[in-house]
Amino acid sequence: MRAACAALAVALPAAADAQESFSVYIRGVAAGAEQIGVARTAEGWTISGSGRLAASVDLVTRRLQIRYDAEWKPIDLTIDATMRAQPLSLRTTVSGTTATSHVVNAGQVADKVDAIAADAVLLPSPFWAPFAALAQRTRDAASGAMIPAYIPGQASFNIRIGESSPEQIQTVSGLVVARRTAITLAIPNAPLDGEIWSDATGRLLRLTIPGQGLDVVREDIAAVSSRRVTISRANDEQVKIGGSGFTLVGTLSRPERVGGRLPAVVLVGGSGPRDRDELVSGVPILGQLAGAIANAGFAVLRYDKRGIGQSGGRTESASLADFAEDVRAAVKMLSDRKDIDPKRIAVIGHSEGGAIALLAASKEKRIAAVGLLEAHGTSGADLILAQQKRALDRMTLTPEEKQAKIDLQKRVNEAVVSGKGLDQLPPEIRRQADNMEFQSLLSNDPAKVMPDVKQPLLIVQGSLDTQVEPYNADRLEALARKRKNSPPVEVVRVAGVNHLLVPAKTGEAEEYASLKDKNISPDVIQPIIAWLQKTLVPAK
Repeated sequence: MRAACAALAVALPAAADAQESFSVYIRGVAAGAEQIGVARTAEGWTISGSGRLAASVDLVTRRLQIRYDAEWKPIDLTIDATMRAQPLSLRTTVSGTTATSHVVNAGQVADKVDAIAADAVLLPSPFWAPFAALAQRTRDAASGAMIPAYIPGQASFNIRIGESSPEQIQTVSGLVVARRTAITLAIPNAPLDGEIWSDATGRLLRLTIPGQGLDVVREDIAAVSSRRVTISRANDEQVKIGGSGFTLVGTLSRPERVGGRLPAVVLVGGSGPRDRDELVSGVPILGQLAGAIANAGFAVLRYDKRGIGQSGGRTESASLADFAEDVRAAVKMLSDRKDIDPKRIAVIGHSEGGAIALLAASKEKRIAAVGLLEAHGTSGADLILAQQKRALDRMTLTPEEKQAKIDLQKRVNEAVVSGKGLDQLPPEIRRQADNMEFQSLLSNDPAKVMPDVKQPLLIVQGSLDTQVEPYNADRLEALARKRKNSPPVEVVRVAGVNHLLVPAKTGEAEEYASLKDKNISPDVIQPIIAWLQKTLVPAK
């Protein structure tokens, strides 16, 4: 298979038709679009397609049609297209185990007869619609099964089926229940690994072939308003939070048995483009916390950051103070609900979310308590510098090279915080620093915010956190205990837990992906719940 290949698939009830649009991405860049039709006919199935692929392939497909019988055995294939402005046509007919192909490509004519498997999937390259049959065939295939395939006029090969796992995608129109299946296109001398995502009826949602940088995604799934639901509960409610000219969208999880007004918790995720589950290296941090805390009798709200997932707004111009205003909007929304006790609402932030939670609490009296999970106790500038030093210590650089990088980071920090000298930094560094979230993090200092935080405070710190090292909890505790009127402070130090709140061996970021246990440690969850239960007590 010489060029990028992708798929879409539909398994429909008898006499049903479907037309769907897919977007094609190559190495993360939009490279084309495809319209696919799948129809049930008297003979079996007819797959049709048309579309355009730009970039180096420069392919325009005017008409593609493949017919299969009711058991997905191939009958014939017809393609009329142009590639790089040259005509391309392919006609293949199948009789039993014999495939006869006639190819016209840029004026060159070729005929070929091949022996193929009677139930082979026809996958001409580089077209998308033919993969409809493969998606249907993988729907019920067991791990380890082999599906025969044939590139018309070229060669036969097998497709090895790997493990499947359930997925959920939330779109504007509803929740899509999907199945993700690993596949290997065992093309001679050029095997390709990939994945097929299909819905409950066998219709393909997504096909990815990393080795070719290829991603073909149904448009509703590819939309920025869609998101993977990595964790959910039976009684989850999707909610909307009014903001400054836009709407945040989140999930409200509640205990199974609800009586009277509930105490509530708002969860705040860390830095970067985090959705409501805060999925990092397979760990849905906020999603798991929400489930555990809801099971303990609390309503728990988590939401997509502005400009991420289904939330509106823009991320590139948002500072930590802006994200804190989003937290305040979430608290207000909860306090206005009849099923929530407005006097018992806590905010818990993870990582950078801790700084955001502190900022929100310093201005919002409706926040009754604040939890800080792996949050920084130094200034953001000192945090970034410490992270850089730790990373450099693990590199094979000379002392001079390491010091040069540290000095450059200091220049960046000073320029951002002071607003002077940015124009003297290297262009690539200026581009990286041209981000409001990053700039406001460098300027953030808990020592300046903590005096205005009047609420009870919980600080949770893992002993193996290498991103926000354990001494940060000591700094936060010292700052919290200096507050006027001595609001309650509780510190929980958890042995053997990393920045993601899961058990680890080294705690280094490069270890995250290989960790087998993707569950937040009970030694983290239990103290949080115990603190909430004694802090958010009903008024007498």
